[in-house]
Amino acid sequence: MKTIFIGIAIVIVVAAYFAWPRAEAEHRVVGHKTETKPEPSSTASAKPEAPAPVTEVKSTAPAANSPYSLTVSGYIINRERIEISPRFQGVVKWIGVKKGDSVKKDQIVVLLDDAEQKARVAETEGRLANTRVTLARAQLAYQRVRELWERNVSSKEAEDEARLSVDAAKAAIAEVEGQLALAKTYLDWTVIRSPIDGVVLEKLAEPGELVTPQSFGGNRGPSTAVLAVADLQDLQVEIDVNEADLAKIALGQRCQVSPEAYPEKHYDGLVAEISPEASRQKGTLQIKVQIKQPDRFLTPELSAKVEFLAQ
Repeated sequence: MKTIFIGIAIVIVVAAYFAWPRAEAEHRVVGHKTETKPEPSSTASAKPEAPAPVTEVKSTAPAANSPYSLTVSGYIINRERIEISPRFQGVVKWIGVKKGDSVKKDQIVVLLDDAEQKARVAETEGRLANTRVTLARAQLAYQRVRELWERNVSSKEAEDEARLSVDAAKAAIAEVEGQLALAKTYLDWTVIRSPIDGVVLEKLAEPGELVTPQSFGGNRGPSTAVLAVADLQDLQVEIDVNEADLAKIALGQRCQVSPEAYPEKHYDGLVAEISPEASRQKGTLQIKVQIKQPDRFLTPELSAKVEFLAQ
């Protein structure tokens, strides 16, 4: 009996010996296990994205000791853009300039086909010569009839008819001379000249194309121009000013203009135009600042910073 108890005790000790290291090992593994957060499921609702910010016209407030009351950015533009169009329908025969070329006032830039106009001039000149012959004939006839009338050989009625024939021939000459002047005017219009000293902004036609003088008005409306020119010495900066800053701007106010491409360059300017109508959607008013003495560094459509001197 004693032997049985001793055997049971030995079995318990052996079992405890083998069981103890496993529990410790398991405890060590559990102790070093890192807890990870579960991945959100694809069906979970994502956080809604913030709406895109609305683009606004930004005005920079100057420093307290600055002589400027407001700083706004805008774009350099030509004060006037002239699109040269033909005065009648015709075919382009020659274009003597290209984009970027400088032109002088009255310089020939485009030639239209003038064959039809030359033919009309020649035809009208022939008619004029014929009417002059008719006048000479009427004057000779009138002299003869008048001499006969003075000798009481011819009647007064015959003398009146001869005199009126002379007047009719003179009227016919005046009419044909007017037609000749018109034909020469159309011939002159086949030669298109630059109306200003400036630079060619666009070449809008090519030799051989049919062009017409169709235009619906406006500065950027439908047009059939052959060239677009502008004076690069007459530039402005077009800006949009917030409603809250309008009290800081007045017509004729002095400004300083600095192109973004050349921030070290500064040009004097003044407020030349204030739009009579604001933009309800943007809450702004368009202002145009005339640049004094621009140079080659200022190019249309470049961005520029305008600083308004405090009034």
